Amino acid sequence: MAVAQYRVSGRGQIALPVELRHRWGIADGGIVEVADLGSAVVVTPAGRYGLRSMLSEALEDAGSYQSLVRRVVANEPDLA
Repeated sequence: MAVAQYRVSGRGQIALPVELRHRWGIADGGIVEVADLGSAVVVTPAGRYGLRSMLSEALEDAGSYQSLVRRVVANEPDLA
């Protein structure tokens, strides 16, 4: 996983690097989803690979919300 730092403009904006926009298929005016996790922000392309799709797929694979929570807690105790 690559981690980079970006400066936020006075208007609260950041620019996504061209490499990421190409990899994610984000064209000019493309839509991204932003999740506020409290102490972190997650940005994903909207649509097929967006946060809603990832969560829906995880819930389906786990069988239920409670089952997914148990798996997350077991594998990532810091998230409990």
